[in-house]
Amino acid sequence: MRAAWAALSLLLLPGLGRRVTVTGTAGTATMEGTALGTAGNGTAGDRGDTAGDTAGDTGEVSAAFVTCPNLSVATELARALVQQRLAACVNIVPGVTSVYTWQGKLEEDSEVLLMIKTRSSRVPALSDFVRSHHPYEVPEVVALPVAQGNPPYLRWVRDSVPP
Repeated sequence: MRAAWAALSLLLLPGLGRRVTVTGTAGTATMEGTALGTAGNGTAGDRGDTAGDTAGDTGEVSAAFVTCPNLSVATELARALVQQRLAACVNIVPGVTSVYTWQGKLEEDSEVLLMIKTRSSRVPALSDFVRSHHPYEVPEVVALPVAQGNPPYLRWVRDSVPP
């Protein structure tokens, strides 16, 4: 199961070009938070040396997920979220297949997934923004607190998104 999580984390973080280290036990919130928060922002001095640096590993940062009907909508929404400082970073993951029921009918659609990193305190405002700018009648907005991650990256997220 650990190998599956490692493969999933690499799949979900394709544009980062960084090694992702997965720790913890499969299926726990700690693993999900670690997988989503371990990649650094690539700045000088961010080499993973975090001795004595644990600030922000307590759920102050969240990863939110939003699906979009196409790349154009996803890109426009991602840019707006960052410009409005509701997100520090948005990864755009094309080629997601969603299977769900809508109005009593089984649906299967190709979608684009947004992985949004933000302050946990800003998730309600982010959700409001998505609902008012998204073409879906009921857009997906789900957020998970990041339980652990690379402290310099988590600090960068907090610095990028005002409280």
